[in-house]
Amino acid sequence: MEINRDNVIEICRKSDIRPSKDYGQNFLIEPDASRRIVEELDIKDGDKVLEIGPGIGSVTHFLSSYPNEIDVVDIDNKMVSFLNVFYSEHKNIHVIENDIRKHDISKYQKIIGNLPYNITTEIITSLLLRDSEAKTVVLMCQLETFNHFYDVKGSEYGPTSVLIHLRGTIDKSFMVKRGCFYPVPNVDSIVFKITIEDKYDKNEVISAYKLSKSLFLNRRKTILNNLGNYLKDKEKANVYLTELNILPNLRPEQIPPEKYLELSKLLNV
Repeated sequence: MEINRDNVIEICRKSDIRPSKDYGQNFLIEPDASRRIVEELDIKDGDKVLEIGPGIGSVTHFLSSYPNEIDVVDIDNKMVSFLNVFYSEHKNIHVIENDIRKHDISKYQKIIGNLPYNITTEIITSLLLRDSEAKTVVLMCQLETFNHFYDVKGSEYGPTSVLIHLRGTIDKSFMVKRGCFYPVPNVDSIVFKITIEDKYDKNEVISAYKLSKSLFLNRRKTILNNLGNYLKDKEKANVYLTELNILPNLRPEQIPPEKYLELSKLLNV
């Protein structure tokens, strides 16, 4: 069933569903946006699809038009019960009650979801550290958070962006205004696509991400000071930075993702 602004309140009332603040639930009630999100995923024959946090099925409705095997994972028992009843005739739709951070994601080629605002970064990081077959990830998050993933320099750049850009590319798709949700959040949202290319060895990328996490802990200090603290040897840190042509007075936010990868490989961490 298409979820829209005319029927969402009635659906919630009849099903005794109340959007949970604890789970960061804001239901998408603009069908055109839901349809466009699914189109961004570009589902092909044979793709196994994972939907994260379906809620009452705004996006699930458009996924259900595909014959692919589709796993729909939600942590909220009420949402799972609702969707199990509603999609009981769709044998290819499998509704699963689980925390996405604990769910096995290794078998999916396509991943889609409207992420809870409070754990957006944690979920994206979890996906990119644990996937093995994913090719396309289409997600929606609050606009203010997006730059933490998209930027590769400046004050909002950080370890998650390092991980994303080393695994592939990230592209903006389209904006979704706050009025397209029930209840209405305080911020606008953005849909974006991560295309996983795996230009680099995944284990080396994970090591680079972990190293960047350590070096970003003190963003105001220079990369020389941070690396010196990490190695407990400032002179050795200076030798490594010189070898990679990284200026020692730069701050962590001025080091591109590829340099974190080079540094991690040089340190063999």
